Amino acid sequence: MRWLAQMYTTLAPGLVAGVLNMVWCTAPVAHGLARPVDGGRTWRGRRIFGDNKTWKGVVGMAGLGAACGLVWGGVCAAVPALHDANLFYTRHTNTPVFSTLVGLAVGLAYAAAELPNSFVKRRLGVAPGKPAPRPWGVVVTVTDQVDSVLAMVLVVAVLAPMSPGFFAAYVALGGATHAVVNLLLYIVHLRKNPL
Repeated sequence: MRWLAQMYTTLAPGLVAGVLNMVWCTAPVAHGLARPVDGGRTWRGRRIFGDNKTWKGVVGMAGLGAACGLVWGGVCAAVPALHDANLFYTRHTNTPVFSTLVGLAVGLAYAAAELPNSFVKRRLGVAPGKPAPRPWGVVVTVTDQVDSVLAMVLVVAVLAPMSPGFFAAYVALGGATHAVVNLLLYIVHLRKNPL
């Protein structure tokens, strides 16, 4: 079960930043950042990413990722069991600068990884925030849950190399966790769709 603790302990800042970013994106602040990343541009007659991928979300994930990384680094420094389970600190010293930069990298990876899936959904004619029709529905739904997790785990793998099996388990568990968190966010009205 140590591997399970390692997974959650290492990605805790990214997961928390993802939840806080939903709150940030729905908050009535920083309206100037609520512009689509694609600037409303199209490719072959369809939007590139759509209205739901905004600069406010990117800035939120970067800033919140950095803040959560810094705070979590401090928590891990104070709790030896968490520090020992955090894969980032197996090869790197837990300093405020390192923890902040790791949080920033995880947050940016999270935000960037959602763009290719949005691009594909626009090509399939799926409206932003809506489920994809069959036969693509299941593939798109699964991809929605694992894209950002895959990117965060890649950041971990660069800084703390892991076996392919551990990597795959990390992504699968992260994707399942992402789905559960999305359902909870839907229940508390921070998401429009359950998945």
